[in-house]
Amino acid sequence: MHPGGKLVWHAVSQGEVNVIARENTRKHVPDLKALQRTCDVNYLALMKLLPNGAAVGESVSVGISEQVLFVLRVLETAPYTWHVSIEQCTPGLPCFMRMKVKVRLYHDVRMAEVCASQQIFALQPSYHYPNENMHHPNEKEQVNLFLAEWLKCCLYHGFSTVKQL
Repeated sequence: MHPGGKLVWHAVSQGEVNVIARENTRKHVPDLKALQRTCDVNYLALMKLLPNGAAVGESVSVGISEQVLFVLRVLETAPYTWHVSIEQCTPGLPCFMRMKVKVRLYHDVRMAEVCASQQIFALQPSYHYPNENMHHPNEKEQVNLFLAEWLKCCLYHGFSTVKQL
């Protein structure tokens, strides 16, 4: 990487054609205020779906339609935090296409952030781009916004919430 966050141009030879590739060496700077607002909204929506005082292993099913079902499961509880998984359980849909996220709820600040999504087991605040796994520079922001939209859909269209034992 070039110091100072400048653009670096690389010449790459592909057969007889020379291709010039542009690499942006500046790291994405997340908009923390926007991310915090999204996490605030996510917390309020999740708390409407989860039972009060949920215990480890407790889960709730939310149906969006006859074929689309999601399960919210409490993985860990502590005085100020919970870890919750949200997984799509749609029969016939390949596993790699099913939504699966792990969310950390912070009760003291009333925020919920996605800490793992799909095959990303630990989301970083930002990523250099391009990167080996082709994560977007603002992957964490996008996943939290996706959760906000999904929760909004559940609260608006969810026809049933069934507590699982």
